Amino acid sequence: MSTIRFHAMPTEEAEELWRGGADAYRNKPETMVSDGPGHPCRHCLQNIDEGEGLLVLAYRPFPSLQPYAETGPIFLHAKPCPRYACEEARPPILSSPDYIVRGYGFNDRIVYGSGAVTPTDAIAERAASLLERDEIAYVHVRSARNNCYQCRIDRA
Repeated sequence: MSTIRFHAMPTEEAEELWRGGADAYRNKPETMVSDGPGHPCRHCLQNIDEGEGLLVLAYRPFPSLQPYAETGPIFLHAKPCPRYACEEARPPILSSPDYIVRGYGFNDRIVYGSGAVTPTDAIAERAASLLERDEIAYVHVRSARNNCYQCRIDRA
């Protein structure tokens, strides 16, 4: 039995954007058409296929503004998609060779020394190890090349 769960962005946040809501910078998301791989949707955690519409927006996966509340670009299907449901399995969007896996405290701040570039096959093991630490509330998976937020990992 898995001790961790992979979580996509909350459906309520995605629905607000699909209804034309503003992103983390209070801008309307940009629209474009996918030209193929490299556009991972943060709601269904699948790649957005070539020819499909997508939104590009600023996203802040934290509950409030504070110095450690990183904001960055993400992609979202332009049309509603189902939220990733297979939480015990590594999401399909995690297909690069490695990612940054980093722990955050209950105050939503980086736990220093917890971040590491981690081979994709070792993400679950690394996250489970971090979540054994009392001071770590949750883990982010971020691009090792661009630091873009991919998904969140919590204790099961």
